[in-house]
Amino acid sequence: MVEESKGGTAAAVETAGLVRRFGDFTAVGGIDLRVERGSFFGFLGPNGAGKSTTIKMLTGLLAPSAGRALVLGHDIAQEPLEVKRRIGVVPEDLNLFERLTGAEMLAFTGRMYGLGRAEIAARSRELLELMELDAEPRRLVVEFSHGMKKKLALACALIHRPEMLFLDEPFEGVDAVASRTLKDLLSRLTARGLTVFLTSHVLEIVERLCTDIAIISDGRLVAAGPLEELRRGISVEGGQESEALSLEDYFISVVGGTRDAGAGALGWLG
Repeated sequence: MVEESKGGTAAAVETAGLVRRFGDFTAVGGIDLRVERGSFFGFLGPNGAGKSTTIKMLTGLLAPSAGRALVLGHDIAQEPLEVKRRIGVVPEDLNLFERLTGAEMLAFTGRMYGLGRAEIAARSRELLELMELDAEPRRLVVEFSHGMKKKLALACALIHRPEMLFLDEPFEGVDAVASRTLKDLLSRLTARGLTVFLTSHVLEIVERLCTDIAIISDGRLVAAGPLEELRRGISVEGGQESEALSLEDYFISVVGGTRDAGAGALGWLG
């Protein structure tokens, strides 16, 4: 049974005992996760922790080995098309058709979501202008920079007006100008009620944007909750609350990354 959130509707994401195995290897080992609607949610973890595998299960690209996942109140295993109609996804590898122009890529995406031609044309113009991709309309995607491809992928994820966005490393390899554009746009979208589920290794961006986070390590959830509460909850000395930790310090304390690379390391370098 789906629990009700404070607003009386199902959570954006709710998982129970979510597991994914690849042969004898368990990539995700029983995650219980809840993401409220309208939140900007950061899903963090070291390389190989299971972040991308979790996103692929939540978006219907991988079937869970065990457990259950509800997205926007719909069981992803039982109603995959209903979930996919309501979400937008920017995968880490982007998966764009590079022999199309930006407008053609958006038109193809819009048709896949069942939008009409006039609606696609109007939304594409607005999205290309917003993403600053309208200067050379005949330019093929293969000629785009990495940052331009990221912005086009986000435009494709938005064209059908989704209720929720899944973003897997959207800032990786993106320059400062493109990064600012993406951050400002995502902040505006969440202010309007869109739910964003973000994975990123750039903790400064997560700290600036996200209201809630979860941290996964070795396929298991090790922390989850409002960002400010989590940071303050661990920064206690002698019974007195000290200044809240930075997200980087909190993240390292939770995942156990304490290896010292200071004096004495790589002494052969001088």
